[in-house]
Amino acid sequence: MLLRNVDEALQFVAENDVKFIRLTFCDIFGNQKNISIMPNELPRAFASGMPFEASAVKGFMSEQVAEEAAKMPAELLLFPDYTTLAFLPWRPSSGRVIRIFCDICYPDGRPFPGDGRFMLRQTMQRLEKARLSCRLGTECEFYLLELNDDGTVSRRPQDRAGYLDVAPLDRGEDVRRQICLYLEEMDIKPQQSYHERGPGQNEIDFQAAEPLRAADDLVSFKSVVKTVANYNGLYASMLPKLFAEQYGCGLHVHFSLCRDGRSILAPNILQSDLVGQHFIAGILRRIREITLFLNPLTNSYARFGSFEAPAYISWSDKSRFQLISFPLAGDNSVHMELRSPDACLNPYLAFALLLNAGLEGVEQRLLLAEPQHTENQGADLPRLPYDLGEAIAAAQTSEFVQSVLTPEILQHFVAAKQEEWQYYQQQKDKAAAEEELYFGVY
Repeated sequence: MLLRNVDEALQFVAENDVKFIRLTFCDIFGNQKNISIMPNELPRAFASGMPFEASAVKGFMSEQVAEEAAKMPAELLLFPDYTTLAFLPWRPSSGRVIRIFCDICYPDGRPFPGDGRFMLRQTMQRLEKARLSCRLGTECEFYLLELNDDGTVSRRPQDRAGYLDVAPLDRGEDVRRQICLYLEEMDIKPQQSYHERGPGQNEIDFQAAEPLRAADDLVSFKSVVKTVANYNGLYASMLPKLFAEQYGCGLHVHFSLCRDGRSILAPNILQSDLVGQHFIAGILRRIREITLFLNPLTNSYARFGSFEAPAYISWSDKSRFQLISFPLAGDNSVHMELRSPDACLNPYLAFALLLNAGLEGVEQRLLLAEPQHTENQGADLPRLPYDLGEAIAAAQTSEFVQSVLTPEILQHFVAAKQEEWQYYQQQKDKAAAEEELYFGVY
């Protein structure tokens, strides 16, 4: 929906029987949070922000940080971004509910550096200064699981269907259709949906959008998937490796790159514009250091190297099974596909790190390594981290990561992941440890 200013947003709310407004944001781990307000509070939220207790949001700020760094109480303010206003279609048509993504600021108006939207917006400005534009599209996989009689989540897939199967073997068809219809009502553009390879596994792909919009849409998508599954007596799991002997769930990210409005990728990548090659080389150089933010769970690393998921740092414009590949779009344009991330990431931090890595490659004119066209990859190729501990170590020692993320975000994020890793390491039953940490959450 196209709203040009705050006044139009307020008018829209008044004219469409809106009774509740969800002010939405994410913590540094990508978990969606919100405050619900009544319509009469919205003008105040636009003008002066809506306060919340930031010290209660894990990873945001402690009371000590708030008092020493900001010289004020441990509160932050949510400022709604009117361009993101959308109905929640599953809520009543009478007395409607809308959600609006918010920017986060200190009480004195300074942007809060832990706000992923602010960080990604800064990255987009860097792209613009380099005369580059990038649109991101995502392919997100998830499993639909049955519930137990007591309402808890089981490990029973909803069906036993396989790749591109149809009903009645595919029992997720109606759920996917409802998800796509809801997304369209929220002005989010699903491109295609289908049953994936695993039993009960589904995928929905999106049209490319500007990075900030793509990140907002992914947050909304995860919420819609969980909600629709729940309404159908199911649970939607995006755990990267839910079943050891089945396909994992990835989040493939597609990059459409342009300079001065012209695509800089060609079907033969080594004949592409050098700027495009530099961008790809930048991501390949930094991918190991930023994997912690693309694959943030202990469970993320069980997916690598099996069932077509990448393990090595390689690229190809002929094979679809490398870390980076280059599938043709429907209009015969070329885009870059990164195949390592999973949907448990914070999209704002992940997209900011990836785009900054590409920009660094352009600025330093990095040369692109030789492609890897076969699935048989040798040990001489660099690898993605083996586990969460290795990913933490790579991020901690990375000057690049330190140059993109604020010290506070890096410190809080790494500390939380170290805690998860240490707990996991201490448990004899690793599967039970991951069950306790993640199952029924992601």
